[in-house]
Amino acid sequence: MSMRNALPGAFLIASLALSALLPLSAAAQIRIGFTLSTTGPAAAIGLPSKNVVMMWPKEIAGQKIETFILDDNSNTTGAVLNAKKLTAEDNVDVIVGPNTTPNALALIDIVAQAKTPMITLAASGSIVLPMDDKKRWVFKMPQNDSLMATIVTQHMEDHGIKTLAFIGFSDGYGESWYNEVTRLLDIRHITLVANERYNRNDTSVTGQVLKIMAAKPDAVLIAGSATPAATPEIELVQRGYKGAIYQTHGIATFEFLKVGGKDVEGTYFPTGPAVVAAQLPEDHPSKKLGVEFAKRYVANYPGDGVTQFAADAWDAWLVLAHAIPEALKVAKPGTAEFRSALRDAIEKTRDLTVLQGVVNMSPTDHVGLDQRSRVMARIENGKWVYTP
Repeated sequence: MSMRNALPGAFLIASLALSALLPLSAAAQIRIGFTLSTTGPAAAIGLPSKNVVMMWPKEIAGQKIETFILDDNSNTTGAVLNAKKLTAEDNVDVIVGPNTTPNALALIDIVAQAKTPMITLAASGSIVLPMDDKKRWVFKMPQNDSLMATIVTQHMEDHGIKTLAFIGFSDGYGESWYNEVTRLLDIRHITLVANERYNRNDTSVTGQVLKIMAAKPDAVLIAGSATPAATPEIELVQRGYKGAIYQTHGIATFEFLKVGGKDVEGTYFPTGPAVVAAQLPEDHPSKKLGVEFAKRYVANYPGDGVTQFAADAWDAWLVLAHAIPEALKVAKPGTAEFRSALRDAIEKTRDLTVLQGVVNMSPTDHVGLDQRSRVMARIENGKWVYTP
């Protein structure tokens, strides 16, 4: 046999032997990118999310999972840089996060251009509504503000609240809550007597609180999240306000309880069922799942408990575990076809019980949660207490 004829065969055998020794290519794995607020003002939200991500299984439908976890430092610049890196350099199949509304809004154009689905852990309905060609790539685990505002204002009406003052973040989260609540006030026979805003990193809200106190409302609603949500409440209580204080589902972190201390005792707030799973009625669809998850979470992180944001991060896993097997029937991970198929499969999620309720998504609803996804709770003795 001539040397010319022998080389191709030898080269082929050597190539096959070498390929057998190499690990699977990145394209053969499912790549999931995370941009989370693990430092900065929203760290109380992002850290529980990261804790849960570390609990995610390492495979889905027999495919290995490769994760890329980045910190956005609780700001939009960090989130944008992370999203660009995850899509352009890391070639992820899906992004999970960010944790805050401003950061999530800032990523819509990026994921739409990259045609990469994103499951955000931020709350505002404006992230997915109104649906359009860009937002079709975006999904959301937390309940829409509209759903939470409904139960909050109903609770106010049931407890005889006639006048209300509002103070919220001066960003998309605060604005969304203001819009949803004021839309319901006439129906609830409640009059808005004050409307104030503050920044997430403000250390004092004295001016806003003095205006609220002067209006003498029956109740105050604070539309904030994580530890910055405690700032107005502490000021109100220390200045002698005696009315009811309501917060949003954004406060369900243990850091909020630590920062607020005795000043946040008695606070009413809406929350996902996972936060108070053990206290729910036996027939609630998420109770069993929530209790089981709480045991696992505490076993991994002793001394901690389940927050709204930990539950949302696990629910993102449940949605992906449900959708990825369907996408794998269409294309291989690491391809544009797979990302598109995954987007479609997430959108077709039906009757999926998660920690925060039951998910039924559609082309016009990229959250898919209904009234089963929220309950009212109260802070009593430094704990979350289910309030029927």
